[in-house]
Amino acid sequence: MHRTLTRACSRRDFLKAASATVPALAAVTAPASAPPLLAATPPMGWNSYNHFRNQIDDATIRAQADAMVASGMKAVGYEYVNMDEGWAGERDAQGVIHPNAKFPDMKALADYIHSLGLKLGIYSAPSKSTCGGRPGSFGHEEQDAQTYAAWGIDYLKYDLCGLEDRFNKLAETDLPAAHAMMIEAYRKMGDALRRTGRPIVYSLCQYGMDRVWAWGPSVGANLWRTGNDIHDDYTSLSMNGFTQAGLAPFAGPGHWNDPDMLEVGNPHFKPVDNFTQMSLWCLLAAPLIAGNDLTNMPPEIHAILCNREVIAVDQDPAGIQGDRVSCEGPLEIWMKPLADGSKVVGLFNRGRSLMKMTLRFADVGIHGRVQVRDLWEHADRGVFEDSYSTLVLKHGVVLVKLREAT
Repeated sequence: MHRTLTRACSRRDFLKAASATVPALAAVTAPASAPPLLAATPPMGWNSYNHFRNQIDDATIRAQADAMVASGMKAVGYEYVNMDEGWAGERDAQGVIHPNAKFPDMKALADYIHSLGLKLGIYSAPSKSTCGGRPGSFGHEEQDAQTYAAWGIDYLKYDLCGLEDRFNKLAETDLPAAHAMMIEAYRKMGDALRRTGRPIVYSLCQYGMDRVWAWGPSVGANLWRTGNDIHDDYTSLSMNGFTQAGLAPFAGPGHWNDPDMLEVGNPHFKPVDNFTQMSLWCLLAAPLIAGNDLTNMPPEIHAILCNREVIAVDQDPAGIQGDRVSCEGPLEIWMKPLADGSKVVGLFNRGRSLMKMTLRFADVGIHGRVQVRDLWEHADRGVFEDSYSTLVLKHGVVLVKLREAT
């Protein structure tokens, strides 16, 4: 764990050194009419992959949508019900993609999701086949985009599977050419989605390769993955979340860094991990895409996913991604400024034992007497001068909101 922390804390230094050997990349041009308000705050919803993998069908998707409404998740902002790998069938003689037999009527499914006040998402890839060996969208971008729009799709996750090896091999000898290939693959679908006239959130799933955060908006993307697939363990959570340091300048309304989906409520997460991921993701203004089984959600998981005070940090209208302000061995402090002038701070203990942490208000740009509120406990801790100290569990977090006391 300490070795992982060392890599995370030195990541920006490593990238700076490496960049000195990389030739300048070609400039890209933004699409002419990307919808300015699509994904104005980080998307919130659910995706089938983390819990169900590719074992999904029409009934499963409907049941998750029903549970999103019945549980109150819709009421606090979750709206996208996203099918990952497992829905696609084959193309017909004209090249039109059709769902497999487990999804007998995709338009009817979308209509049902919409009738609940929710939105439906789908999955594909900019290659001939997806991760699961189903038809990708390579050579059919326009056709697939029009099909998705006709069905009533609202969100597309577009996975790099099939192109990753080609990109890496080409990058070894010609990085600009590899970059151009990556841009073209994702721009084709971005342009095709825009031409449908339907507002479809465009999510790039290509694992942070090729500094995607620097060019994602130029291909019409609303969010882009910044790392590997996440798993429900603390090591994976740490690598996906804490390596976001330095990426804040690339995020904002309509375009978000995506450290991957929430594992909150999945079986290998320890109770403390659930709080840590939700806290860090909200500080990062990350998409909140749940990945648990919503039909079988314990009250303690519901309380985490539906904490209005914590969700408000993620959905703050200023759209500022938080960043790390201090790193002392395994102790990290992250801060996100909010539109109302207050600041939310996460004190994270990445070490192997309970430890005391001290937040110096000057480090987050607040001075004098400060009102401190614990967002998980829904409790005002009082007014403090200069600093605030608290105990933080191993792998845990204390999430506080700060405002200058009057």
